[in-house]
Amino acid sequence: MNIALPLPRIENAIQHDVLQENASLLDGLLQPTARIDSKYFYDDTGCQLFNRICELSEYYPTRTEAGIFRRYAWEIADVLPSGSQWVDLGCGDCGKSREWLHHVAPERLVGVDIAGDFLQSSLIEVAAHNPEVECIGVVSDFTRDLDLSTLLSECPDAPPVFFYPGSSIGNFARADALRLLRNIRRNCGKHGRLLIGIDLIKPVEILEAAYDDAAGVTAEFNLHVLDVVNQKIGSDFDRTNFSHRARYDCVHNRIEMQLVAQRDHRVELGSQTNRCFRAGEHLLTEYSHKYTPNGFRDMLIEAGFAQCQFWTDPYQWFGVFLAEPGQ
Repeated sequence: MNIALPLPRIENAIQHDVLQENASLLDGLLQPTARIDSKYFYDDTGCQLFNRICELSEYYPTRTEAGIFRRYAWEIADVLPSGSQWVDLGCGDCGKSREWLHHVAPERLVGVDIAGDFLQSSLIEVAAHNPEVECIGVVSDFTRDLDLSTLLSECPDAPPVFFYPGSSIGNFARADALRLLRNIRRNCGKHGRLLIGIDLIKPVEILEAAYDDAAGVTAEFNLHVLDVVNQKIGSDFDRTNFSHRARYDCVHNRIEMQLVAQRDHRVELGSQTNRCFRAGEHLLTEYSHKYTPNGFRDMLIEAGFAQCQFWTDPYQWFGVFLAEPGQ
């Protein structure tokens, strides 16, 4: 007889203020260089498109990081605290964490994500295959605020291991990335850890191809954000007026995802505001910063971490850091 498992516990640490969120979106669109926050990529359609991107031959980060994890999983696990609270930041379907559960045997899996319904369904599946692990979900925009102290203190003898794979830290400008790392450090306490993936600097042609694939999937992903914005604020962006562009900024060591106006036109941004785009003017949708190992190590130290261990692939295209707090 099958015994029904209890539903994973879900805590909501976010309060949506639709008016404030839409005002922030509108403010970005009215800046001298129009900007759309990359979080708007990830509605259901956007998530499906991104999953397709991860399977493209040009898009090396996902498979390269996975290769590092496969090669060094037991070595990494050997230096992690046992019986930990495994905290997956931006967990999505928890796919990457599932691969780690039999290596690290945590007491808890804490999945943190902004999409509550998807988070619960993901944790239900994890719990069904790992009944010995307590699964808890936290609905949160952790990139803005991260405070898990009360939750983590429920298991004071189980140090947290924060897991932030996929080089997502690269989406933030340095000041914002440093703020996030400091927040993670604060939640680590004395004995926690941070296991984080970063994309490394490499030839420009490899970088730009990863964000502008021959099949046009990334272009579709980028243009789709205009449909999301139209739904959010009632604007009338016409995606045929824009084209996708990915360029590497060698000064700031980052890829910039852009939507470039193909002709002069005006966009109604809701009922009372509009903006004129000139042909050739671009709208910024995402940064993806690339690092050197020493540069990122310096940022970890600045954020309050002390000892750092590092693993990479044979081509040194991608890196994985394990950081311990400073005392």
